[in-house]
Amino acid sequence: MPLYEHVFISRQDLSNTQAEGLIEHFGTVLSDNGGKIVESEYWGVKTMAYKINKNRKGHYAFLKTDAPAAAVQEMERLMRLHDDVMRVLTIKVDEHAEGPSIQMQKREERGDRRERRS
Repeated sequence: MPLYEHVFISRQDLSNTQAEGLIEHFGTVLSDNGGKIVESEYWGVKTMAYKINKNRKGHYAFLKTDAPAAAVQEMERLMRLHDDVMRVLTIKVDEHAEGPSIQMQKREERGDRRERRS
């Protein structure tokens, strides 16, 4: 099955448990349609570059999935209809990266960044 990565932003006034509950909810949607979540990460509340639906901050979540296209389309449809989800981004990847995502790594571990110009 194809591999996908999803990032979604939910409203800032949700609690952490409610935001993590959204990950579980959309995971069950995928499993009901023949897919599975390989890995999920909750990135926490982050400040956005611009307001979305009058919100300055949002709960960010990251999902790595292995699912057929129909399951992904259904999950995206339900995410867009859900009142608590503000934005969704889905990309198709050839393979999932090992270990935690860049957002979850500490600054010292990232290593491959360019030096700042003076």
